[in-house]
Amino acid sequence: MSRIIVNPPELVSPIGFAHGVKAGPFVYLGGQTALDANYKIVPGGILEQFEQAFGNVLATLRHAGGQPSDLIDVTIYLTDVDDYQRNGKAIGAKWREMAGTEYPAMAGIGVTRLWQPEALIEVQAVAYIADEVKY
Repeated sequence: MSRIIVNPPELVSPIGFAHGVKAGPFVYLGGQTALDANYKIVPGGILEQFEQAFGNVLATLRHAGGQPSDLIDVTIYLTDVDDYQRNGKAIGAKWREMAGTEYPAMAGIGVTRLWQPEALIEVQAVAYIADEVKY
């Protein structure tokens, strides 16, 4: 089975990690915080950070040849679960705008902090890009 590193040029240049790894039909999408192309966490709150972090995941997936409906598992790490829940409707609407309604298996996990101290969210995922007919 082949193993291909996936680093989209529009994301920050990785040092010591890969944005994604394609192994056969699977794409393992590394954890993404709300870093923009200038190595800064986007301003705003959880909604803005969700949009950037999830957008980074989707950029990596697209660079690997996939699309949002190929996502099979998404894990969201949160420094404030209550804040995420308070903004759940807006985050759900943003998800549908960015990825549609073919939802993967998902988990939300509360953590004490993320790599960048100002990061509120990190999104990690797995996708399956199949050549055969999807059911």
